[in-house]
Amino acid sequence: MKTRSLSVGLEPLDNAQLANLCGALDENLRQIEMAYDVTLSRRGKHCRIDGDPAQARQAANALKHFYALATAPLSVDDIQLGLVELRSRQPAAATSAGLLTKKTDLHGRTPHQVEYLRQIQEHDITFGVGPAGTGKTYLAVASAVDAFERDQVQRIILTRPAVEAGERLGFLPGDLAQKVDPYLRPLYDALYDLMGFDKVARLFEKQNIEIAPLAYMRGRTLNHAFIILDEAQNTTPEQMKMFLTRIGIGAKAVVTGDVTQIDLPKGQKSGLIEARRILANVRGLAFTDFDAGDVVRHPLVARIVVAYEANGANVAKA
Repeated sequence: MKTRSLSVGLEPLDNAQLANLCGALDENLRQIEMAYDVTLSRRGKHCRIDGDPAQARQAANALKHFYALATAPLSVDDIQLGLVELRSRQPAAATSAGLLTKKTDLHGRTPHQVEYLRQIQEHDITFGVGPAGTGKTYLAVASAVDAFERDQVQRIILTRPAVEAGERLGFLPGDLAQKVDPYLRPLYDALYDLMGFDKVARLFEKQNIEIAPLAYMRGRTLNHAFIILDEAQNTTPEQMKMFLTRIGIGAKAVVTGDVTQIDLPKGQKSGLIEARRILANVRGLAFTDFDAGDVVRHPLVARIVVAYEANGANVAKA
Protein backbone atom coordinates (compact mmCIF):
# COMPACT_ATOMS: atom_id res chain seq x y z
CA MET A 1 0.00 0.00 0.00
CA LYS A 2 1.31 3.44 -0.93
CA THR A 3 1.99 5.62 2.10
CA ARG A 4 2.97 9.20 2.63
CA SER A 5 3.76 11.61 5.44
CA LEU A 6 1.63 14.68 5.90
CA SER A 7 2.45 17.56 8.25
CA VAL A 8 -0.31 19.52 9.96
CA GLY A 9 0.08 22.68 12.02
CA LEU A 10 -2.63 23.42 14.59
CA GLU A 11 -3.21 27.17 14.66
CA PRO A 12 -3.45 29.38 16.60
CA LEU A 13 -1.40 27.68 19.29
CA ASP A 14 -3.28 27.30 22.57
CA ASN A 15 -1.84 24.77 25.01
CA ALA A 16 -5.15 24.21 26.82
CA GLN A 17 -6.94 23.68 23.53
CA LEU A 18 -4.21 21.31 22.41
CA ALA A 19 -4.54 19.31 25.63
CA ASN A 20 -8.30 19.09 25.15
CA LEU A 21 -7.78 17.80 21.63
CA CYS A 22 -5.29 15.12 22.64
CA GLY A 23 -7.19 13.88 25.70
CA ALA A 24 -5.75 11.86 28.56
CA LEU A 25 -2.61 10.02 27.43
CA ASP A 26 -3.39 11.11 23.84
CA GLU A 27 -6.43 8.80 23.80
CA ASN A 28 -8.35 11.12 21.44
CA LEU A 29 -5.51 11.03 18.94
CA ARG A 30 -5.51 7.23 19.11
CA GLN A 31 -9.19 7.23 18.17
CA ILE A 32 -8.42 9.32 15.08
CA GLU A 33 -5.53 6.98 14.22
CA MET A 34 -7.78 3.93 14.35
CA ALA A 35 -10.61 5.60 12.47
CA TYR A 36 -8.41 6.42 9.45
CA ASP A 37 -5.81 3.63 9.80
CA VAL A 38 -2.91 6.07 10.04
CA THR A 39 -0.09 6.79 12.47
CA LEU A 40 -0.02 10.14 14.28
CA SER A 41 2.99 11.68 15.96
CA ARG A 42 2.90 15.10 17.58
CA ARG A 43 5.46 17.61 18.75
CA GLY A 44 3.88 20.77 20.12
CA LYS A 45 1.41 22.14 17.62
CA HIS A 46 2.89 20.11 14.75
CA CYS A 47 1.48 16.71 13.85
CA ARG A 48 2.83 14.20 11.36
CA ILE A 49 0.45 11.72 9.77
CA ASP A 50 1.76 8.56 8.08
CA GLY A 51 -0.51 6.35 6.00
CA ASP A 52 -2.48 6.05 2.80
CA PRO A 53 -2.54 9.53 1.16
CA ALA A 54 -6.32 9.80 1.03
CA GLN A 55 -6.70 8.57 4.61
CA ALA A 56 -3.94 10.89 5.79
CA ARG A 57 -5.74 13.90 4.28
CA GLN A 58 -8.97 12.89 6.00
CA ALA A 59 -7.14 12.48 9.31
CA ALA A 60 -5.61 15.93 8.86
CA ASN A 61 -9.04 17.44 8.29
CA ALA A 62 -10.32 15.62 11.38
CA LEU A 63 -7.49 17.00 13.50
CA LYS A 64 -8.28 20.56 12.39
CA HIS A 65 -12.01 19.98 12.94
CA PHE A 66 -11.59 18.70 16.50
CA TYR A 67 -8.96 21.31 17.37
CA ALA A 68 -11.51 24.01 16.54
CA LEU A 69 -13.97 22.32 18.91
CA ALA A 70 -11.42 21.81 21.68
CA THR A 71 -12.11 25.07 23.52
CA ALA A 72 -13.65 22.69 26.09
CA PRO A 73 -12.46 19.18 26.99
CA LEU A 74 -13.33 16.51 24.41
CA SER A 75 -14.24 13.03 25.62
CA VAL A 76 -13.63 9.81 23.71
CA ASP A 77 -17.38 9.76 23.01
CA ASP A 78 -17.17 13.26 21.50
CA ILE A 79 -14.38 12.09 19.19
CA GLN A 80 -16.05 8.84 18.14
CA LEU A 81 -19.43 10.43 17.42
CA GLY A 82 -17.74 13.34 15.66
CA LEU A 83 -15.83 10.90 13.46
CA VAL A 84 -19.13 9.33 12.40
CA GLU A 85 -20.44 12.73 11.36
CA LEU A 86 -17.25 13.56 9.49
CA ARG A 87 -17.44 10.24 7.68
CA SER A 88 -20.99 11.03 6.58
CA ARG A 89 -20.04 14.65 5.76
CA GLN A 90 -23.19 15.81 7.51
CA PRO A 91 -22.76 18.21 10.47
CA ALA A 92 -24.75 17.41 13.58
CA ALA A 93 -26.74 20.64 13.49
CA ALA A 94 -28.13 19.82 10.05
CA THR A 95 -29.08 16.19 10.58
CA SER A 96 -32.49 16.06 12.22
CA ALA A 97 -34.74 17.44 14.90
CA GLY A 98 -33.90 16.38 18.42
CA LEU A 99 -35.83 13.66 20.21
CA LEU A 100 -37.54 14.22 23.54
CA THR A 101 -35.37 11.99 25.75
CA LYS A 102 -33.00 12.35 28.69
CA LYS A 103 -30.15 12.77 26.18
CA THR A 104 -30.84 16.25 24.84
CA ASP A 105 -28.29 16.05 22.02
CA LEU A 106 -29.62 12.80 20.54
CA HIS A 107 -30.16 12.97 16.77
CA GLY A 108 -29.29 11.14 13.58
CA ARG A 109 -25.57 11.39 12.87
CA THR A 110 -25.43 9.88 9.39
CA PRO A 111 -27.73 10.25 6.37
CA HIS A 112 -29.10 6.74 6.93
CA GLN A 113 -29.82 7.46 10.59
CA VAL A 114 -31.59 10.71 9.68
CA GLU A 115 -33.64 8.85 7.05
CA TYR A 116 -34.46 6.12 9.58
CA LEU A 117 -35.79 8.62 12.12
CA ARG A 118 -37.84 10.36 9.42
CA GLN A 119 -39.24 7.04 8.20
CA ILE A 120 -40.27 6.13 11.76
CA GLN A 121 -42.08 9.45 12.14
CA GLU A 122 -43.87 9.17 8.79
CA HIS A 123 -44.80 5.46 8.69
CA ASP A 124 -46.72 3.12 10.98
CA ILE A 125 -44.32 0.22 10.31
CA THR A 126 -40.59 0.76 9.68
CA PHE A 127 -37.80 -1.78 9.13
CA GLY A 128 -34.20 -0.95 10.04
CA VAL A 129 -31.74 -3.47 8.59
CA GLY A 130 -27.96 -3.42 8.93
CA PRO A 131 -24.85 -4.44 10.88
CA ALA A 132 -24.12 -4.11 14.57
CA GLY A 133 -23.43 -0.69 16.00
CA THR A 134 -25.41 1.35 13.48
CA GLY A 135 -27.98 2.58 16.01
CA LYS A 136 -30.95 0.58 14.71
CA THR A 137 -32.27 -0.48 18.10
CA TYR A 138 -31.13 2.55 20.09
CA LEU A 139 -32.75 5.06 17.73
CA ALA A 140 -35.92 2.96 17.62
CA VAL A 141 -36.13 2.99 21.42
CA ALA A 142 -35.38 6.72 21.41
CA SER A 143 -38.23 7.27 18.94
CA ALA A 144 -40.52 5.23 21.20
CA VAL A 145 -39.55 7.31 24.23
CA ASP A 146 -40.08 10.49 22.21
CA ALA A 147 -43.57 9.36 21.12
CA PHE A 148 -44.47 8.40 24.69
CA GLU A 149 -43.24 11.69 26.17
CA ARG A 150 -45.30 13.60 23.58
CA ASP A 151 -48.41 11.52 24.46
CA GLN A 152 -48.59 10.10 20.94
CA VAL A 153 -48.76 6.56 22.38
CA GLN A 154 -49.87 5.20 25.73
CA ARG A 155 -47.24 2.53 26.19
CA ILE A 156 -43.99 1.12 24.85
CA ILE A 157 -43.65 -2.58 24.06
CA LEU A 158 -40.24 -4.05 23.27
CA THR A 159 -39.82 -7.64 22.14
CA ARG A 160 -37.31 -9.97 20.56
CA PRO A 161 -37.11 -13.70 19.77
CA ALA A 162 -35.38 -15.77 22.44
CA VAL A 163 -32.79 -17.24 20.09
CA GLU A 164 -29.06 -16.95 20.59
CA ALA A 165 -25.99 -18.48 18.97
CA GLY A 166 -24.96 -21.68 20.73
CA GLU A 167 -27.49 -21.28 23.55
CA ARG A 168 -30.86 -22.83 24.37
CA LEU A 169 -33.21 -21.55 27.06
CA GLY A 170 -33.48 -24.96 28.71
CA PHE A 171 -29.80 -24.95 29.63
CA LEU A 172 -29.96 -21.57 31.38
CA PRO A 173 -30.63 -21.40 35.16
CA GLY A 174 -33.77 -19.95 36.72
CA ASP A 175 -37.44 -19.65 35.85
CA LEU A 176 -38.71 -18.49 32.44
CA ALA A 177 -38.42 -14.79 33.28
CA GLN A 178 -34.82 -15.24 34.42
CA LYS A 179 -34.01 -17.35 31.36
CA VAL A 180 -35.38 -14.73 28.96
CA ASP A 181 -33.99 -11.65 30.74
CA PRO A 182 -30.44 -11.81 29.23
CA TYR A 183 -31.93 -11.73 25.72
CA LEU A 184 -33.80 -8.52 26.54
CA ARG A 185 -30.97 -6.78 28.41
CA PRO A 186 -29.94 -4.48 25.50
CA LEU A 187 -33.47 -3.07 25.47
CA TYR A 188 -33.39 -2.40 29.20
CA ASP A 189 -30.03 -0.66 28.82
CA ALA A 190 -31.33 1.63 26.09
CA LEU A 191 -34.38 2.57 28.17
CA TYR A 192 -32.29 3.34 31.26
CA ASP A 193 -29.94 5.48 29.18
CA LEU A 194 -32.79 7.45 27.58
CA MET A 195 -35.20 7.83 30.50
CA GLY A 196 -33.26 7.15 33.68
CA PHE A 197 -33.49 4.12 35.95
CA ASP A 198 -36.08 5.47 38.40
CA LYS A 199 -38.52 6.64 35.71
CA VAL A 200 -38.25 3.37 33.79
CA ALA A 201 -38.91 1.42 37.01
CA ARG A 202 -42.05 3.48 37.70
CA LEU A 203 -43.32 3.00 34.15
CA PHE A 204 -42.76 -0.75 34.41
CA GLU A 205 -44.85 -0.79 37.58
CA LYS A 206 -47.65 1.09 35.81
CA GLN A 207 -47.28 -1.24 32.79
CA ASN A 208 -46.60 1.73 30.51
CA ILE A 209 -43.47 -0.14 29.42
CA GLU A 210 -43.46 -3.84 28.68
CA ILE A 211 -40.57 -6.04 27.58
CA ALA A 212 -41.39 -9.60 26.58
CA PRO A 213 -40.18 -12.43 24.35
CA LEU A 214 -41.85 -12.58 20.96
CA ALA A 215 -43.83 -15.73 21.83
CA TYR A 216 -45.84 -13.66 24.31
CA MET A 217 -47.20 -11.48 21.49
CA ARG A 218 -49.39 -14.24 20.00
CA GLY A 219 -53.11 -13.58 20.23
CA ARG A 220 -52.76 -9.95 21.31
CA THR A 221 -53.93 -6.75 19.61
CA LEU A 222 -51.65 -3.83 20.47
CA ASN A 223 -53.48 -0.50 20.36
CA HIS A 224 -52.01 2.96 21.01
CA ALA A 225 -48.55 1.48 21.53
CA PHE A 226 -45.06 1.90 20.12
CA ILE A 227 -43.82 -1.63 19.47
CA ILE A 228 -40.23 -2.58 18.64
CA LEU A 229 -39.21 -6.03 17.41
CA ASP A 230 -35.45 -6.34 17.87
CA GLU A 231 -33.14 -9.04 16.44
CA ALA A 232 -35.83 -9.76 13.83
CA GLN A 233 -33.41 -11.79 11.69
CA ASN A 234 -34.00 -14.59 14.22
CA THR A 235 -37.75 -14.76 13.66
CA THR A 236 -39.30 -17.40 11.47
CA PRO A 237 -41.60 -16.22 8.63
CA GLU A 238 -44.58 -17.37 10.72
CA GLN A 239 -43.41 -15.36 13.75
CA MET A 240 -42.85 -12.26 11.64
CA LYS A 241 -46.35 -12.49 10.15
CA MET A 242 -47.77 -13.01 13.65
CA PHE A 243 -45.96 -9.93 14.95
CA LEU A 244 -46.92 -7.63 12.07
CA THR A 245 -50.57 -8.60 12.39
CA ARG A 246 -50.60 -7.62 16.09
CA ILE A 247 -50.50 -3.91 15.18
CA GLY A 248 -53.69 -2.20 16.37
CA ILE A 249 -55.33 1.22 16.26
CA GLY A 250 -53.03 4.16 16.95
CA ALA A 251 -49.97 1.91 17.05
CA LYS A 252 -46.54 2.27 15.48
CA ALA A 253 -44.01 -0.53 14.98
CA VAL A 254 -40.30 -0.69 14.23
CA VAL A 255 -38.55 -3.93 13.21
CA THR A 256 -34.76 -4.10 13.48
CA GLY A 257 -32.28 -6.78 12.52
CA ASP A 258 -28.97 -7.79 10.97
CA VAL A 259 -29.31 -10.43 8.25
CA THR A 260 -25.60 -11.31 8.55
CA GLN A 261 -26.12 -12.63 12.11
CA ILE A 262 -28.89 -15.20 11.79
CA ASP A 263 -28.87 -17.78 14.60
CA LEU A 264 -31.80 -19.89 13.44
CA PRO A 265 -31.33 -23.64 12.86
CA LYS A 266 -29.70 -24.49 9.56
CA GLY A 267 -32.22 -24.51 6.73
CA GLN A 268 -34.75 -22.33 8.59
CA LYS A 269 -35.73 -19.19 6.65
CA SER A 270 -35.42 -15.82 8.36
CA GLY A 271 -38.67 -13.94 8.85
CA LEU A 272 -36.86 -10.64 8.26
CA ILE A 273 -35.52 -11.69 4.87
CA GLU A 274 -38.90 -13.10 3.86
CA ALA A 275 -40.70 -9.93 5.02
CA ARG A 276 -38.34 -7.82 2.93
CA ARG A 277 -39.22 -9.88 -0.14
CA ILE A 278 -42.96 -10.18 0.47
CA LEU A 279 -43.62 -6.60 1.65
CA ALA A 280 -41.32 -4.72 -0.72
CA ASN A 281 -44.22 -3.15 -2.64
CA VAL A 282 -46.68 -2.67 0.23
CA ARG A 283 -47.54 1.00 0.71
CA GLY A 284 -47.28 2.41 4.22
CA LEU A 285 -44.15 0.43 5.10
CA ALA A 286 -40.60 1.80 5.04
CA PHE A 287 -37.21 0.08 4.86
CA THR A 288 -33.92 1.73 5.90
CA ASP A 289 -30.65 -0.06 5.12
CA PHE A 290 -27.56 0.69 7.20
CA ASP A 291 -23.94 -0.09 6.36
CA ALA A 292 -20.47 0.18 7.90
CA GLY A 293 -20.51 3.96 7.41
CA ASP A 294 -23.29 4.20 10.00
CA VAL A 295 -21.44 2.42 12.81
CA VAL A 296 -21.34 4.64 15.91
CA ARG A 297 -19.33 2.35 18.15
CA HIS A 298 -15.55 2.13 18.46
CA PRO A 299 -13.84 3.07 15.14
CA LEU A 300 -12.54 -0.48 14.81
CA VAL A 301 -16.10 -1.83 14.61
CA ALA A 302 -16.66 -0.20 11.21
CA ARG A 303 -13.43 -1.72 9.90
CA ILE A 304 -14.40 -5.13 11.30
CA VAL A 305 -17.78 -4.91 9.54
CA VAL A 306 -16.07 -3.99 6.24
CA ALA A 307 -13.60 -6.88 6.60
CA TYR A 308 -16.40 -9.40 7.16
CA GLU A 309 -18.41 -7.98 4.24
CA ALA A 310 -15.36 -8.29 1.97
CA ASN A 311 -14.76 -11.85 3.15
CA GLY A 312 -18.40 -12.75 2.51
CA ALA A 313 -18.17 -11.32 -1.02
CA ASN A 314 -15.00 -13.34 -1.71
CA VAL A 315 -16.60 -16.55 -0.40
CA ALA A 316 -19.67 -15.95 -2.60
CA LYS A 317 -17.44 -15.64 -5.68
CA ALA A 318 -15.44 -18.77 -4.85
